[in-house]
Amino acid sequence: MLTTRLDTARIRAARDVIDPVFLDSPLYRCAALEAALGCAVSVKLETANPVRSFKGRGTEVIASALGSGAVVCASAGNLGHALAWSGRNRGLDVTVVASRFAPATKLDRIRALGARLELVDGDFELARERAVDIARHDGIRLVEDSLDIETCEGAATIGLELVAAEPFDAVLIALGGGAMATGVGHVVKDCVPGAEVICVQPLGAPAMTLSWRRGQVVTTESTNTIADGVAARRPIPAVLDDLRQVADDAVLVQEASIIAGMRMLFDHAGLVVEPSAALGVAAILEDRERFAGRHVVTIVCGGNVDPEAHRRWTGR
Repeated sequence: MLTTRLDTARIRAARDVIDPVFLDSPLYRCAALEAALGCAVSVKLETANPVRSFKGRGTEVIASALGSGAVVCASAGNLGHALAWSGRNRGLDVTVVASRFAPATKLDRIRALGARLELVDGDFELARERAVDIARHDGIRLVEDSLDIETCEGAATIGLELVAAEPFDAVLIALGGGAMATGVGHVVKDCVPGAEVICVQPLGAPAMTLSWRRGQVVTTESTNTIADGVAARRPIPAVLDDLRQVADDAVLVQEASIIAGMRMLFDHAGLVVEPSAALGVAAILEDRERFAGRHVVTIVCGGNVDPEAHRRWTGR
């Protein structure tokens, strides 16, 4: 029996408050990828919505509960983009704190949605510290990705859609702070316990994977990866506890494999994705024998990538 912070009944109820534009994202077998990767591959396309990432599922749950008022979050870009979208539609005053080194594409979209954007001269962890300060000083709601259960249970609705479709042997989930991994993992293990839940993280940002392997929080001094959306250094203990309940494995992949995955998704599936969304394909590329002959689902979790950077990385 699962003993995570998440609850499957609440996850099912979350579908009633999430704008349908974020629900039932495309899920399809991609024959061209299968020929290239040597296994059956289904793509769960979480970029086909107004914020181009899965984060809108969680911010909709948060915004629907708040109704009005002010909120602040730290973000590598996608959470802030999603919270700005949900906040604008539901009358919330949104402040987003991000690194000034975050992709300009993500920052521009946050501004375009009317959120207040504050930039810090550091990484996501410094942005998180600043967001905490703002929340305390202004007395407003702090939205903490992965720690706030709504972000996990909103992401978990992806899992409901997966288990309602055709059977699969394994699901590959990008791992950063852990909201999507714990959310989808909870549903899969609750509903289809025989399916393997595999989390994938860049070798240059390994904190959560190392923590999962050692059974205790491991922090890193820095990150070095193009996958900015999963480049966290300080895992949250409660999230790690959940992850250890639902993940069968956590693997690290090289930058070259992430780039190859982005190129493969473009060439064989016609998808322009951010690096974090290519982690699942990268994992297959690095261990083809493990997945040979199996049916694997990979969650394409975000498509907010600077076009020039995408061309530079992939040559496309």
